[in-house]
Amino acid sequence: MSRPQTPQTVEKTPPAADKKPNSPGKQQSTIQTFLLLITVFLCMFLVGLDRTIVSTVGEQLTSTLTLHHLMLILSGQAIPQITNDFNSLSDVGWYGSAYLLTCCAFQLLFGKVYAFYSVKYTYIASLLVFAASSALSGAAPNSVSFIVGRAIAGVGAAGMFAGTTMSVVYTVPLAKRPRIQGIMGAVGGLSSILGPLIGGAFTSKVTWRWCFYINLPICGVAMVSIFLFLNIPDRDTTKLPAAQKLSQLDAPGTTFLVPAVVSLLLALQWGGQTYAWSNARIIALLTLFGVLFIGFLAVQALLPKTATIPPHILKQRSIAAASWITICVGSAQYIYLGVEPVQSGIRLLPLVMAFSIAAIMGGFINQKIGYYTALAIIGSCIMSIGAGLLTTLHVDTSNGKWIGYQILCGFGMGLCFQTPNLATQTVLPKKEVPMGIALMFFGQLLGAAIFVSVGENVLSNQLLQRLSGVPGFDVSLVTSDGATALIGSVPPDQEGTVLVAYNDSLRKVFQIGLILSCLSVLGTVSLEWKNILKQPEAPKPEAPRPEASVSAEKSEAAEEKKIGQTV
Repeated sequence: MSRPQTPQTVEKTPPAADKKPNSPGKQQSTIQTFLLLITVFLCMFLVGLDRTIVSTVGEQLTSTLTLHHLMLILSGQAIPQITNDFNSLSDVGWYGSAYLLTCCAFQLLFGKVYAFYSVKYTYIASLLVFAASSALSGAAPNSVSFIVGRAIAGVGAAGMFAGTTMSVVYTVPLAKRPRIQGIMGAVGGLSSILGPLIGGAFTSKVTWRWCFYINLPICGVAMVSIFLFLNIPDRDTTKLPAAQKLSQLDAPGTTFLVPAVVSLLLALQWGGQTYAWSNARIIALLTLFGVLFIGFLAVQALLPKTATIPPHILKQRSIAAASWITICVGSAQYIYLGVEPVQSGIRLLPLVMAFSIAAIMGGFINQKIGYYTALAIIGSCIMSIGAGLLTTLHVDTSNGKWIGYQILCGFGMGLCFQTPNLATQTVLPKKEVPMGIALMFFGQLLGAAIFVSVGENVLSNQLLQRLSGVPGFDVSLVTSDGATALIGSVPPDQEGTVLVAYNDSLRKVFQIGLILSCLSVLGTVSLEWKNILKQPEAPKPEAPRPEASVSAEKSEAAEEKKIGQTV
């Protein structure tokens, strides 16, 4: 069905705005696109690496491993423990949470920034922030400066998350994006496994500081490459006056959202571990989150034209379903079966390799058939079966079984991994895609933080229930030391009891992964059946801004056809 023509609106578009002689992006050659994609993959690898590379560093420096590493967590939940150099054991929780706090809190803001400012220069600025923070973390003389560096790194990573996808959106046509996003997923998965291994190598051979210094030359190469090879024409939104663009960044909403997210994540970080859930600090943080989040929702409803998440986007069926999928799949992405970061990485190889292979396969299949919904449903069902089998693991389970179960679960994850981003790019107008993509990343990060905390507390509570009557059992070991110390704290004749209790407790945590996997099926079956090969014209937003030009919407299909010749 064709959309009514509005020629009189097109005539109002200033001709000079569309004929700017120095506008970038008029000639995006094949070699430029190829080199840009290599850079995008490198940046994706860098972000994934940074989230996990320091997990082994903590083990090397402290020779202790908390139970955080033994349960269901999002890929890259880094918990660095660089305490020997700084003599600051009490700060160890901040080393990981500072990065996660800022990365999650600023994710939606970057969605607005990419919508109204240059993708190229926003991406370069994010890389610059990330590089500067890496230098600060690497050269940190004390714990406080290290934490500040990690917090700033989270801001840069938030911009890099969205920037990698936006670079692909504006240089590769929709019909050819699935295979690119499949490779991006595989790169991200592999980086989460290689991170602890590379971190261990740096720590044992050189120093843990090189875990951060290594980012500097990589960021430098990436910035030069993006400057040279990312050519995107000026958009109507980027041509707005500076004051008008600033007004679109939703300062009131951001003022509520950032402290709300920080309050929630702090409560999840401390609750049940540092402080009891009934502690006044935790209650105050959760209350503050509730008040601030309600304020954020009110701003979005009362000021829809400048909202961080325009209400009409959330009302779109596929966006709501995609958000549900990304929370469920992202929160259940990894299961750690080992007792040390390096060993965990090795034991997770079946899951991650299956995930990576399936992500690439899924990209090529989606690009061939055009319909991403079918593969999403199949993938979520396979993931649920694999997650269910993982809950049956016992102390004496054979290697063949736990490897096979991981392969099944990882393969299902890989098949449905790219669905939320593809759905977002298909159903939204291109100028709203940055906000939609940021929403997906935000849901993934926030969901992970929530369910990591749930998993931690389930594991701790289950261990306390099962081991409280064991002779020699020290309650403090549940949250302060690892499995080896826990087993070593009891008499030899009780070690078998501890192992069984530990296994049963982990199975309870794995059941969370099963629940999340099954819930993801609800999201996949709710997706609309859209064909990316037909490249349907994106619908108009329900609440268009007066300054938006209709000419950009009409030329969008032509732009897709033009850049399709270069890929």
